[in-house]
Amino acid sequence: MLSKNRLKEMREKGKFTQERLADLTEVSRQTIISIESGKYVPSLELSLKFAKLFKCKVEDLFGI
Repeated sequence: MLSKNRLKEMREKGKFTQERLADLTEVSRQTIISIESGKYVPSLELSLKFAKLFKCKVEDLFGI
C-alpha cells in the first residue's frame, strides 16, 4: 500500500484538471480520481508518465 500520494497536489500545482491529466496520460478521469483518493495504485508505466509530465521522480509522487 502506498502511504504517500501527491498526485492531486502536483496536478493542482500544475493547473491541470483531472480530465486534462487523464487525456495526457491516456487513462480515464475515473482512474485519476481513484489514484488521488488512494483506491487504486497506478502501474509503473503510468507512474512514469506522471513523473515525466510533472518533471519529478516517481518517489516524489508516490512512496511507501
